[in-house]
Amino acid sequence: MIRLAIRVARDDAEIALAELLELAPAGVEEVDRGDTIEYAVYGAEGELPALPDLRAAAGAALVEVTTTHVGDDWASRWRDFHRPVTVGGALHVRPPWADAPAGSADKADRQLIDIVIDPNQAFGTGAHDTTRLCLEALLALENPSPPTPLVDLGCGSGVLAIAAARLGWGPVLAIDHEHAAVRAARENAHVNGVQIEVRHGDLRHGGPAPSAPTVVANLLRPLLEHVAHSGFEGAPPRVLVVSGLLRAEADPIAAAFAAAHGLCERERRESGEWAALTLAR
Repeated sequence: MIRLAIRVARDDAEIALAELLELAPAGVEEVDRGDTIEYAVYGAEGELPALPDLRAAAGAALVEVTTTHVGDDWASRWRDFHRPVTVGGALHVRPPWADAPAGSADKADRQLIDIVIDPNQAFGTGAHDTTRLCLEALLALENPSPPTPLVDLGCGSGVLAIAAARLGWGPVLAIDHEHAAVRAARENAHVNGVQIEVRHGDLRHGGPAPSAPTVVANLLRPLLEHVAHSGFEGAPPRVLVVSGLLRAEADPIAAAFAAAHGLCERERRESGEWAALTLAR
């Protein structure tokens, strides 16, 4: 088994990914390395895309291409990497091979909400700091009773949209530009027994972003800046949760949404080098 990895400049990662997915339509592994984003595909030597094609697809964003041999125990080690995570004493996100949680959350009368996410096809299992920070921000919002609509921009595996539906938001719309992510989010929603609409959408070229009273967007800074500039369909959200940001990127993004849409910072959460913002009108 060979792992072929392409590192690209962070600011151009979304554009490079769209081109790379033309060569690897089954999806790629994404690893955030700060100033760069690494995309990797696995396979036998003859099954992998040609290096010249990958370099051309990455274009000016290309930083480095590496090839490494992966041991025969890769499948079991990959499963070991994806472990369950409990967020805010209320949400338990786990891969399908992990056991359901036993017992309750921090309060004896409140059971953990168990969410099963297959990490095989798309980003977002709850373990990454940016996803976990978004889940924490959702838990901190007022209980949506009666249910109010929510949009998840860049849904990946669907974990944020599924968690929102389990917490009481509805209807929930999930958007992603990767077809593999759309399929994964639909499958994960079915496994978790929730009704969410999942559809393909290109935030960079598709005009204003879909809106709802609550919007979550776990995206890289360039795409968040684009959303701030291009705006929302209809009224902007009353509450916007954004993540996918390095700590140093939080202030400029907060300023962009405040200036364009009157969304002011209500809360900031940080973990490691990452930050998430709750913005509100």
